Amino acid sequence: MVGGPADDAAPRPGAAPRPGAPGSGLVDQFGRVATDMRLSLTDKCNLRCSYCMPAEGLAWLAKAKLLTAAEIVRLVGLGVDRLGVRELRLTGGEPLVRADLVEIIAALRRNHPSLPISLTTNGVGLAGKAQALADAGLSRLNVSMDTLHHDAFLQLTRRPFLDQVLAGIEAADAAGLRPIKVNAVLLRGVNEGHAAELLGWCLERGYELRFIEQMPLDADHGWTRDGMITAAEIRELLAASFELVPDPRARDGAPAERFEVRRHGSPTLLGTVGIIASVTEPFCADCRRTRITAEGKVMSCLFSRTEVDLLALLRAGSSPADDDAVAERWQDAMWAKPRAHGMGHPGLGDADFVQPDRSMSAIGG
Repeated sequence: MVGGPADDAAPRPGAAPRPGAPGSGLVDQFGRVATDMRLSLTDKCNLRCSYCMPAEGLAWLAKAKLLTAAEIVRLVGLGVDRLGVRELRLTGGEPLVRADLVEIIAALRRNHPSLPISLTTNGVGLAGKAQALADAGLSRLNVSMDTLHHDAFLQLTRRPFLDQVLAGIEAADAAGLRPIKVNAVLLRGVNEGHAAELLGWCLERGYELRFIEQMPLDADHGWTRDGMITAAEIRELLAASFELVPDPRARDGAPAERFEVRRHGSPTLLGTVGIIASVTEPFCADCRRTRITAEGKVMSCLFSRTEVDLLALLRAGSSPADDDAVAERWQDAMWAKPRAHGMGHPGLGDADFVQPDRSMSAIGG
């Protein structure tokens, strides 16, 4: 929902007034504090993944409606300097299609020398940009790749670009953008049989694989709870080839539950694998993320149906007082964050869950 009460950042009915001032952080009424900023640079994408976009694509936002490079730098500065942001993930859409991406990263790095800056990409076009991204100050990458099989890749993404993605990962590795994390979604009847193979490929190269449960964020609204592959099924698919033991390190708000990986009967640690079980094993109680869409709207929860506009305030002025207003509206938006899955309880697929109007590409992961 864009416009109306949501843009005024009003707390939900019954919510206590938000305490504090611009320096008090992005806290919500359940005691969670957002320190991980996810900022979308564009809604455009050059793939048409079936779990995200319709085959014909979507109506893209006009350039004038997108955050400019200067507005992005200003927002990140407010987040880091005033509101307690400690890490930044640049997302899309596909951020590599943004022509000024390298300049944006360079400006962010100049302003925040120690800030971890990561990028989520589908890897198409990465081979030609990896070194420039590293030189600009990018810390690391998450690359979405669901399979190593050309036919399955084409079926999933509706584009024959697997070789480009593989070349992009190799170039990022050579440029020192490590650790490289590979994100994979398994779809029943398409690529679930490739799970162990993909994990072996990542382990051999020192990449960190993250399996993500398919979420109801597809533009076609075809997701069903019964049709998705669960985290328990993913663990079972991997167990045929590997022994998984819970990683002893603290999860510390990370969306992925990590497992140490060994071959059966071997003490040798091969690496780790993560499983992000947003649907069946939700971690909402420890969520530390704040999301800004490509047109400058706060989404306090990935599944929220309300959005709070910051862009209008950004374009109203740039004085310290204007910055105070942007920070306060951002705080108000996060104070009204729902308990879980855009509702008062976790339950994707429950009768009272309503899927957001936007797909993942339009929200920004």
